[in-house]
Amino acid sequence: MKNKKILLIICGGISAYKSLEVIRGLKKRDVSIKTILTKSGKNFVTPLSISSLSQEKVYEDIFSAENEAEMDHISLSRWADLSTVVLASNKQVFLVPAMNVRMWEHKSTQDNLSKLKSYGYKIIGPEIGDMACGEYGKGKMSEPSYILGTIENYFKNIEKNKKFKALVTAGPTKEFIDPVRFITNKSSGKQGYEIAKSLRDNGFETTLISGETNLDPVEGVKFISVKTAEEMFRETLKNLPTDVAIFNAAVADFKVKEINSEKIKKSENLDLKLEKNIDILSNISNHNSLRPKITIGFAAETQNLELNSKKKLDQKNCDWIIANDISDKTIGFDSDDNEVSIFYKNKESEKLLKKKKSLIASEIVDRVISELN
Repeated sequence: MKNKKILLIICGGISAYKSLEVIRGLKKRDVSIKTILTKSGKNFVTPLSISSLSQEKVYEDIFSAENEAEMDHISLSRWADLSTVVLASNKQVFLVPAMNVRMWEHKSTQDNLSKLKSYGYKIIGPEIGDMACGEYGKGKMSEPSYILGTIENYFKNIEKNKKFKALVTAGPTKEFIDPVRFITNKSSGKQGYEIAKSLRDNGFETTLISGETNLDPVEGVKFISVKTAEEMFRETLKNLPTDVAIFNAAVADFKVKEINSEKIKKSENLDLKLEKNIDILSNISNHNSLRPKITIGFAAETQNLELNSKKKLDQKNCDWIIANDISDKTIGFDSDDNEVSIFYKNKESEKLLKKKKSLIASEIVDRVISELN
């Protein structure tokens, strides 16, 4: 953690005093710390105690004239390697909650927690124990040693994963009939983009090859835009070898044998002759020299999900197949949610229950990391 930069915001709560021990531990690890203390936080810890430990100025009101002139809320959030200034931050955010057990168990709290997790925020704690209010249960703030260990492991894993390269395909491909018409598959690209983000956040050098979507390129990821399956295949080959390749794109299975150079008029008879398209997953998973260590395919099924997925796993010679039931509109192509089953080459399988696609991506990447290590 030496020379890392962490921005810590201390909110109001009886457990705020533990933040002083966190600051002390971070300084022992040669971390640069800047701190924001909220108005309510001042009721529990003082700016003087924080600045004495951090050896830095304490920001008490980031929108004051003095602070905005010196370092506004945007630049303060950009400064950190790990930041809890949330809205303006482009860094990994850790939240360390502490509250009464009834507050923690309340549905609104749990709903908000799920939403925060879907944004990619990591949650530390809370723990089960005696509360300052005299009650017992879950809601006690994690101990400083555990918080420090979690942050330290985060940085260690990022450094360790920097040696890995990843490739993700996403979105639909288009197979042209004439200059304006084409055959395509329905795909928003959301799941593939979330997987690319999660790989990036975990330290992977990541390439995203995408068909046309309404999504913005992922910051910090090498982005390649393609239209047809042939283009996607060529760009995939150019960006191999990698340690892991995740083929999430909805590649059209068929293409037009002869593309009309001019727009076909309504009055003309349309007689389309189709032929099988390039099978990108099968080509890569069976490639002798360029095959990634882990090759993962996706299967969008409307029936017999398990049977069809296992068949695809064998036929394509890949390591995993990740399948979802697209007949369920709540987890379909345009939804922000997903529910998938993972079928592994060793014949094992597991189901990731319905949740935000960002969380599905995080769970998939966690399993990739475990297998690579």
